[in-house]
Amino acid sequence: MKTKSSNILITLAIALFFIACDSKRIYDSYQSVENQSWNLNTKKTFSFYVKDTINKNNLFVNIRNNNNYPYSNLFLITQLTFPNGEKIVDTLEYEMTDNLGNFLGTGFSELKENKLFYKENVMFPTSGEYKVSIAQAMRKNGEVSGIESLEGITDVGFRIEKN
Repeated sequence: MKTKSSNILITLAIALFFIACDSKRIYDSYQSVENQSWNLNTKKTFSFYVKDTINKNNLFVNIRNNNNYPYSNLFLITQLTFPNGEKIVDTLEYEMTDNLGNFLGTGFSELKENKLFYKENVMFPTSGEYKVSIAQAMRKNGEVSGIESLEGITDVGFRIEKN
């Protein structure tokens, strides 16, 4: 009987640990990329409802890539749409490898997860439904047209954390 109650306590402690580790999370969602190849014309859109207009938050773009990703960086275009229809568009660049060409991010297999800062210390001005859309904007060797299918991206995510 003592072993059974010990197992329950250990399981409960582990569950509480994982819940506490993610206590900053307000919103966290991922969308898969079809065939692990992100089309130039495919935006990943995330809708979320904001009630808190007082506290500051950090916003992140989460990218999962595998070894088929051929570049050391990543260009994205984001659009944040407010409940009143106002929009903010940003072009972002992120490093995806270190100086030796090793992929950054976390993960033990060929799949790496990258938590990339999008905006820091954001106070949402009004409550309501917001949307964030994310599109890849990679170009090859300065070409005007973008890379039609960006290989090696498996998932795109968006996360909001309490600051």
